[in-house]
Order: sequence, then structure tokens, then C-alpha cells
Amino acid sequence: MSTNLNLEEVSEFIRNTIRLKSYPVASKFLKDTSDFPEKTRTPSKQLGKKVSICQALSMARLYGWTVGITKEDVVCVPGAIVFGFSTAEDPAKTMSQLWCEGSYSKTEEIGYREAKNLYTFKTNEYSALLFSPLHRASFKPDTVVFYGNPAQLMRLIHAWTYGRGTRVMCSCGGKVECSEYLIAPFITQDARLAIPGTGDRIFSLTQDDEMIFAIPGAFLSELFENLKEAGKKVGATYPIPMNLNFQPEFPKFFKELGRKIGIES
Repeated sequence: MSTNLNLEEVSEFIRNTIRLKSYPVASKFLKDTSDFPEKTRTPSKQLGKKVSICQALSMARLYGWTVGITKEDVVCVPGAIVFGFSTAEDPAKTMSQLWCEGSYSKTEEIGYREAKNLYTFKTNEYSALLFSPLHRASFKPDTVVFYGNPAQLMRLIHAWTYGRGTRVMCSCGGKVECSEYLIAPFITQDARLAIPGTGDRIFSLTQDDEMIFAIPGAFLSELFENLKEAGKKVGATYPIPMNLNFQPEFPKFFKELGRKIGIES
């Protein structure tokens, strides 16, 4: 990402261009909580309660808060596992036990086959997560997250693929999708499309029509510039322009009556 990139300008342009209902979110993975910006809210201190990771992110995208969380702030067991906030020696095995117990997997073996494909951090690899509305971020984001409906995110996909020639990956299981839209873009340095999971919908106010598009922060400038060009010659915008240049077809009895009263179709 360009060091001269104006995050407020980028955020407002993207948000206004595709009419996003919530703020794009800048996320950062930190080794030390001393790197939290001034006025960062930590749920266990400011709110007196623990939260899920997706819930903390939604505080940034819906409330406009800068939120920092550590192991002490997280109550979500699956989230703690994938972000390295647990003591699980084998995260995939531990996750498979949880999924089997919750009837998300028929057997632990089946759960393990899925769980071992999750993107995870090692235990204590990072000590904190930081979320901020993109336009207020005082740091270079590791991952940038956009919530929107499929048509809105289609425009971001247009921008991402405009100069790359590769398609956007989507790997989903309906659960622990915070791994997919926060960790995966950072590790792969590629964009990801995610279908929010159960936790997102229960705890972070994610709506039925919302999906998630996430990119590595290093490529935010590219997305910003490409959104100005992608699909421009065919008028690709949001809201999607509708084609009204056609003659409607009506049932036969409409036409017959029309002819009787001087209206030809």
C-alpha cells in the first residue's frame, strides 16, 4: 500500500461509489497491545464484558469505534482457536471436537478434514487484534473488510480482477468465517469472498443480504484505482442500471382488446 494513500479519501470513495451501509474496516494483527492507538476501546475494560471477534469488528463497521481485543476480551471459543488465543496443541482436532458436539460435523473425523483447511495463527503468534473504520485508521491495515450485498461486492470483485486476470476465491463452511475474511487475505495476500457464518449473524448483526469481501491491506490502493475504471465502458455501477429500452409483451386478450379500441401492439 502506498505510504501516501489517504485512507479517508479511499474509504469515502468506495463507500459512496457502491453505497455501502456500513464502514469498510481496517484490521491489524499486533504483537504488542502498546501499539493500540489512543482512544482504542477494549471490550473487557470499557464495556465490562467479553465479546466475539466478529462482534468487535462490527463495533467498528457499525458504531465507527476503534476496537482492540486480546485473549482477555474474547469469549468465542472457535475464534480464540483460529486466532491463536488458546492453548490447543492441535487447533483442527480441537475444532473438530467442537463441531461434532454442536452437530456441525457428522463425526470428528469429518470435522477434522474440514477444520485442517482453516487459516489459523499459531498460539500467541499475535497478542491482539485491532479494528477501525477505514476512514479513521491511523495505521496501515493488514486486512480490509467490506460488508455488502452481492451486487455491491460484485463491483469490488470487478475492481480486484481488473488488472489481475485471476478470479476471487471463496471457501466457506458456514462457521468460523472470521478466519476466511481476516486471516486468509493476510496469509495468502489475495482477496477472499466470504459468506458470513452463524456467529456473524447471531452476535455481530450481520443481515441476511450481506456478504463479505476482504483484501490484503497492501493492495487497497490498487482496488481504489481499479474501481474507477472497471466496467466503465459498459456503465457498470451500483445501483445496477436497468434496461428499459424494450417493448413489453402483454397477454393475448390484452392485445385483442387493444385492437378493438385502437391500440396496436
